[in-house]
Amino acid sequence: MVVGELIQERDLIIIGGGPGGYSAAVRGAQLGLSVTLIEQAEMGGVCLNKGCIPSKVFTHAAAKLSDTTHLRDLGIGNGDEVFNLKKLLSYKESVIDGLRSGVESLCKENKIEVILGRASFLGADRIGVENGHQFDIYEFKQGIIATGSSQEMPSGLMENGKRILLSHEIFELEEVPEHLIVNGCDYIALEIASSFAALGAKVTILLDKKEGYPFDESINKELNRLFKKRKINVIQVFELISTNETEDEISVTCINDKNSEETIIGTYLIFSGIRKPNIESLGISRLKIEQTVEGFIKVDENMQSSIPSIYAIGDVTEGPLLAIKAIKQGKAAVESIAGGKPEVDLTFLPIVAHTIPPIVCVGLTEKKARDSGMELRVSRFALGGNGYATITNKKDGFIKVISDSTTDIIVGIHMIGDGAIEMSGSFVQLLEMAAKEEDIKFPAYAHPGINEGLLEAVEALIGQAIHAGPVKIRKKDLLSI
Repeated sequence: MVVGELIQERDLIIIGGGPGGYSAAVRGAQLGLSVTLIEQAEMGGVCLNKGCIPSKVFTHAAAKLSDTTHLRDLGIGNGDEVFNLKKLLSYKESVIDGLRSGVESLCKENKIEVILGRASFLGADRIGVENGHQFDIYEFKQGIIATGSSQEMPSGLMENGKRILLSHEIFELEEVPEHLIVNGCDYIALEIASSFAALGAKVTILLDKKEGYPFDESINKELNRLFKKRKINVIQVFELISTNETEDEISVTCINDKNSEETIIGTYLIFSGIRKPNIESLGISRLKIEQTVEGFIKVDENMQSSIPSIYAIGDVTEGPLLAIKAIKQGKAAVESIAGGKPEVDLTFLPIVAHTIPPIVCVGLTEKKARDSGMELRVSRFALGGNGYATITNKKDGFIKVISDSTTDIIVGIHMIGDGAIEMSGSFVQLLEMAAKEEDIKFPAYAHPGINEGLLEAVEALIGQAIHAGPVKIRKKDLLSI
């Protein structure tokens, strides 16, 4: 190893080039800061290279493939279309390469210094960066840890088996599994189950009975109905007992919800895995930064750790392990360093899954709202009553609205159905501004469009939805129109 002779000085050093890290770097450059970004692998981090982007390529392909029957109804195609996994894998790589190049170009255009290597703290204002035989030392005024998290296989399983995979590894397979067993219920697990079923695999989901799906109860019920419709088998389990792998298959033995032992045989087993913050190699233990019992770095409202010169964002901090959290925190940390007064409020962070159809949950579920003691108005508008959903043959699903009846303030919006992802921003905005029912009913909505479903879901709170079953409007509600 060659150690650099001089200690090099830097203003702001960011460790990690994922969504949070490079967003923080660009925002820093916009604010006139001199920024150095250190990345040990590929720009874009796990999200771009292994996680959410590859996952969305597969869900996009699966959604298109599931549309082939409808396309033939429209006179497009002749029914001879064949799915080619090799082409999809090639397309996935081209998307990743293009987005990664875009991130690299952003850094170059914003004059962000990018250093390749593994960083570790030597002190509260000093890090070392190792790249092969080279080891350089940098002194900084402010540092941001944005190193993300990694999946770990649950203990007791055959970690070296070729048929037991962590969720991101499924996107490297060169065959569509004959029978895919998915253990988990996070968004990636559900996307894998939904997309691979559409791509031709038999799919079984092992759903933890204690945890269940992470959505509103109505969404959970509809998701189960759609899984059944698509012949995706869901087994509720209390405990995973063992796995056994042979050359051609994998068997999973569990205790099901009937409290009996059950064995499922498939070709691959996917685990969402346990995510751990990537901090072990950073050497922060010698700095005595405050951490949680689970190992996450404790930060204040400005993302500042217990050491004033060091900030932390994204998966290394407490809370949801989501790219949108990292991006928001990254911008806020840099704005705080630059002297601003940013605010990060994750109250209305959307829960999103690119399943078929997609799911979005924002705000309180009906159960949480009732448990809090609220008096509620709750309504659902089925997309089967929406004109545009009929045109596009995307009639599965609904929009659910939960309102505090004493204030008319919307406290939760939940959707399963085509267009949910694109509408999620509007849902978040409405809850952030504490919108009332009238705020949603007053504007004009494009026709025909899925967005009209939100209007009718709110109108349905007091029986005013036009494209729903007949309901008599009470006189006192009519006076408020």
